[in-house]
Amino acid sequence: MSSMHYDLNNTSMELPTHTDVSTFDGDTSTGTTGTTGNAPKWDGQQLKDAVTNNAAAAYDTVQNHPITQNVVNHPITQNVVNGPVATSIKNEAGATASEFSDLASSRQQPSYTAANDTPLTHYHSFFYTLLSWKNKRATGVTFATAIVFIFACRYLPILRYLLKITWMTLGVVTLAEASSNALMGSSVAGAVRPRRYYTIPKETLESSLDDLENLINFFVIEGQRIVFAENIPVTAAAFLSAFLTYYLIKLLPFWGMSLLSTCVIFLGPLIYLENKGLIDAQLENASNVIGHQTSQIKDLTAQHTSKGLDTVKQYTGTATAKAQEFVGSARQKIPQPATGTTSTNGSTTGPTGPTGTGKAPFQENDFPSAPKTDLPASSLTSVNEFNEFNQAQTGIPPSAKATYEGVA
Repeated sequence: MSSMHYDLNNTSMELPTHTDVSTFDGDTSTGTTGTTGNAPKWDGQQLKDAVTNNAAAAYDTVQNHPITQNVVNHPITQNVVNGPVATSIKNEAGATASEFSDLASSRQQPSYTAANDTPLTHYHSFFYTLLSWKNKRATGVTFATAIVFIFACRYLPILRYLLKITWMTLGVVTLAEASSNALMGSSVAGAVRPRRYYTIPKETLESSLDDLENLINFFVIEGQRIVFAENIPVTAAAFLSAFLTYYLIKLLPFWGMSLLSTCVIFLGPLIYLENKGLIDAQLENASNVIGHQTSQIKDLTAQHTSKGLDTVKQYTGTATAKAQEFVGSARQKIPQPATGTTSTNGSTTGPTGPTGTGKAPFQENDFPSAPKTDLPASSLTSVNEFNEFNQAQTGIPPSAKATYEGVA
């Protein structure tokens, strides 16, 4: 530790002269006290320049002081700064920055489209690159940041901290402004206030809104691709996730579900990539087993279907034969109508059979002859007159005519 020794009695290196702010009169060229008995008149820009100059002078003093130089040039410090550990840290920091740059440059619209020719967004390429662990340092840092944020939201009152910082900042600004106006007659806030307030450029705002639009469309498109089963394994994985979440949400709090989902999203692809050969072999074996079982089920289904069709054809043929037999027997039981015969006197007799009434058949003479004269012009005044007229024309009494109409 002898190299750390320095001469405290060496006064050749004097500290630089600083401006006495407590007695500053507004003239930065002299740095002397102002008028005694009156409150100094401060100018905001001069105060700002004085504070800046004093801070720069203090930094130079500390940096160029012998103690600082001895500590910086000490072998232990040099070993720590330029040793293998520091070199490794620098290399890892550079590699991490490079991977984050590659991750940011991966946000390009992919050349392929969805199944129905819907163009995809550049976030498809970004999330694929992120979750495929192509840039392991960038993905690992992102995963660790997400885990830390979840635990911070769970165990730290972040909202209260933000509110506390807000009221403390506003309180300090209010007190400093009121004190400076009362004591020095100038504004401290005005000294540090920018000449123009910061505004978001239109190009930046439009770019941010465009990124937000692409991010929203990414989730919208992927949701539709999952629902319409564009990729069956992805749809099956989404189904399993939704099914497990439905029951786990009853047991785990929101932060627990967020932690579990984040671990599955980031670690699932990593586990698959690290054990791709084994997992692919098991999946192929399962696919072969499923295919074999499916073919057996198809064969059994075809056999049972063929047997069922044969049985249905047999029963259909039997039913058809019975129906035809029944229709034939029914036709045999229907009597055939007999044809009429002509008697010796020239008259025709009607058919007789088991369904006959047993009465003699009607002769042509049994039917009345057609009237040969027109009806009288005088109207009939009663039914008796009509009957008498009909009897005179036909020669058949009304009672016989009634009997004839009943038989007919």
